[in-house]
Amino acid sequence: MWLVGAFALLAAIGAAGVLVARRERARVDASTPRVAVAANGMEYAVLGDGRKTILFIPGGPGSEIPTGGLARKGILGQLKPYTEAGYTVWQVCRRRNMPVGHTVADMADDYARFIREELGGHVDVVIGESYGGMIAIYLAADHAALTGRVVLALAAATITDSGRELDRRWARARAEGRFSDAGAIALEYVLRGDEMAGLRHRLGPLVGRMFANSHIPAGDLLVEGDAEASFDARGVLGRITVPVLLLCGDSDQFFTPDIVRETAAGIPDCTVVWFEGMGHMRAAMSGRIPREVLAWIQ
Repeated sequence: MWLVGAFALLAAIGAAGVLVARRERARVDASTPRVAVAANGMEYAVLGDGRKTILFIPGGPGSEIPTGGLARKGILGQLKPYTEAGYTVWQVCRRRNMPVGHTVADMADDYARFIREELGGHVDVVIGESYGGMIAIYLAADHAALTGRVVLALAAATITDSGRELDRRWARARAEGRFSDAGAIALEYVLRGDEMAGLRHRLGPLVGRMFANSHIPAGDLLVEGDAEASFDARGVLGRITVPVLLLCGDSDQFFTPDIVRETAAGIPDCTVVWFEGMGHMRAAMSGRIPREVLAWIQ
């Protein structure tokens, strides 16, 4: 499910931005990607110099700002629509060296601290994509005063068992340095079924190369995989008081239409947009997410 980030990286969609002074929204060169690390250990990138702010929470398991120039430049294409619309976008990764047992709700608390310490206590829009959307649910439920609106992009309040199992295997393979295996597991998303097993095995080493240079601690990959395995936010949906936009593919095998409908029904103010004929990966790579988000927030 959260292989979106990995395939995006392979396609040169990474993270980039410009360093903005702590607690300030300083004017910067929006075309110069730079990164920094917050006091609580959360790596982040900032792009744009608009008056309004967007906090972008990326997918997982595992999150990082790519070090390669091509991958880092690639994020400009993903976030550029928001900066052109007058927003400053903060892409923020999970904090490093999370303790065993750190839950998705705990990760939301980490992001709440980031907003308080780095963004002056408020961000106009939170966009959580895939794994990031799981975190955004708890951020909206438990820290509503910190944001004006929340977007759940390809995420919902629970997930299918197959999605949990796939991501947990993917996270463990990367944590153990089995990058060829990690590549083959990642390919299960797009090359499904036993009949494709041979092809996945042959292509696994090639795809796995993009994981080999990752600087995500092995422990964090395992923590995020375990947190996903126990994730179920249905009980907190009624506490969400901010407006929510829920974007989903109607063929998503991880956040199925039934799960999405249940999630939307539990949120008091929720707008749902369906991406017809699209699964998780296709919807993520379609380019529709920024268009739908901007149409909703402007």
